Amino acid sequence: MTESEPRADEVTITPYRDGPLLVRGPVSLRDPDGSEIPIERRTIALCRCGRSRLKPFCDGSHKLASFRAPAGTQRGSAGGRATR
Repeated sequence: MTESEPRADEVTITPYRDGPLLVRGPVSLRDPDGSEIPIERRTIALCRCGRSRLKPFCDGSHKLASFRAPAGTQRGSAGGRATR
C-alpha cells in the first residue's frame, strides 16, 4: 500500500467541485428515522445540490441545475465543523 492509497477500513469523503460528496470506505448510512439505507457499493456519491431524485444519492441533477459550490475548504470558528 502506498501513502496515497487509503486503508481498507478507512473512510474518506471528497467534495467534487460543483458536484457530489464522494464517500469511499465502510460506512453506515441512515435516514432521519435511524433506519439503515442499503449501500451496494464501496464508493457512493451523496447529493449536495438538493435536486437529486435518488436522495441522499447523487443522480447528476447538479449538472442540469448549474449547481455551484465554493472552491476550497470552508472553515469557520469551529475548525471546519458546521456552525449555527
